[in-house]
Amino acid sequence: MRRGRATGGVGRAVTGAVLLAVSGGLALPSAASASGGAQRGGGAGGAGGDSQAARSLDGVWRMDGYGTVVTVRGGAYQEYQTTAVSCLKGDAAWRTGHSGGAYQYAKESGRTFSLRQGARPHRMSLHVDGSPGDRELRRVGELPADCDPDGDDGSGEPFDPLRTFDVFWHTFAENYPFFAAKGIDWEAARDTYRPRVDADTSRDELFGVFRDMVRPLHDAHVSVEAGATGRFFAVRPGTTMPDETMDARVTSYIEDRDLGGRPLTRYAGGRIGYADLPGDRGYLRISGFLGYSETPTYEANKAALDRALDAILTAERTRKLRGLVIDLRVNGGGADSFGLRLASRLTDRPYFAYAKRARNDPSDPTRFTAPQPQYVTPARAPRYGGPIAVLTGGSTISAGETFTQALMDRPGRTVRIGEHTQGVFSDTLERDLPGGWRINVPNEEFRTRSGQSFDGPGIPPHLYEPVFTEEEFALRRDSAFDRALRVLPSGGAPGAA
Repeated sequence: MRRGRATGGVGRAVTGAVLLAVSGGLALPSAASASGGAQRGGGAGGAGGDSQAARSLDGVWRMDGYGTVVTVRGGAYQEYQTTAVSCLKGDAAWRTGHSGGAYQYAKESGRTFSLRQGARPHRMSLHVDGSPGDRELRRVGELPADCDPDGDDGSGEPFDPLRTFDVFWHTFAENYPFFAAKGIDWEAARDTYRPRVDADTSRDELFGVFRDMVRPLHDAHVSVEAGATGRFFAVRPGTTMPDETMDARVTSYIEDRDLGGRPLTRYAGGRIGYADLPGDRGYLRISGFLGYSETPTYEANKAALDRALDAILTAERTRKLRGLVIDLRVNGGGADSFGLRLASRLTDRPYFAYAKRARNDPSDPTRFTAPQPQYVTPARAPRYGGPIAVLTGGSTISAGETFTQALMDRPGRTVRIGEHTQGVFSDTLERDLPGGWRINVPNEEFRTRSGQSFDGPGIPPHLYEPVFTEEEFALRRDSAFDRALRVLPSGGAPGAA
């Protein structure tokens, strides 16, 4: 499993049929196919000329948080990944068009984003397609001294264990916001492990050192990708990372046991399934918030999601529906914006979803960017505003969790049933290491209106029930599903909005 690169070094992972938490990026094709032909040096109108407004973006910019400096020149965009001891050249992108004062860019990977001039000449905002909120940038005079415009991402450097260790340690030290919450002393980790590394340390040995340093985090958004040497990530103890085998087993079990042998009607590449239940209730299963379209662009995925929701939440069904079960128990994440899009079909009044903020001081893990509140706005389509039971568990990951969080202040009655979610919400910084290795580091918090973050323990249920344990399978039980049916009404006023 490899996370696709995204703007500001932020990405989300895709694992087989299930998506692993990493909501700021989409697995896209080449830039040419994603954007109708990303042209190097393209102007404000896409392929054609430039404009004074577009040229006003030219210069060197430092991103608030995210450890990134970028240059914009003549339609070309270039990232640099910075720490106190390093500057590695990151992704490049080219301007593809403009709309409403924003200038669209695409990377060679196909990932798309937009830049917009701020209210003041020295400010600019960057928006990644699929990721709620913006990243703010400040104009600076020049690149840091150790940033080489003619350099590379470090893959061309000879293997240097000590330099690689130092960049690895500083990347986490300057960006990871959860050491204190997890009881990890990162300074002590350096003091313990750096003496074990010298010029003769092998790749296998260094990989083992990195693995042992991050294992105690139990953070499914942290990974070490060392090419042929190996790959490592760890989930919260007692939980399981969803994969194709698990998804297929659970789907079959639900259809056989919960739905009485009736198959789910599937939509959006099979990621979404629906079935009517007795008593004018419905069952909506979502295994991911991405992978909805064979054309894996943001717009194609969004259109596929909208088609699925149009087919499921029809005016007739929402008028009759008395209760809805939303099953997220095997959900590998995807794009947070798609979770907000679904939530907009489940309310008749706007409300607060969550606020995002990113760590913003390399030497002080308590300092963050200003929180950016995100809201759920009712969709201009048939909506359901009645009672909902949300089924969650340890295999509810990332965008599955941010969607769960986006329902916490929902005006309609919403009850969570099952187990804690995985506890990973942030987009991830995908950072290169000297010698060609790569790490993924979360750097954001998703906070409730009261300022609470669920990174680590996950979002708790209101009603605890076991989720897909071997005992549940053996005894042919689905306790969370059965509890949902007991909680949801099967009569009364319909929930159409």
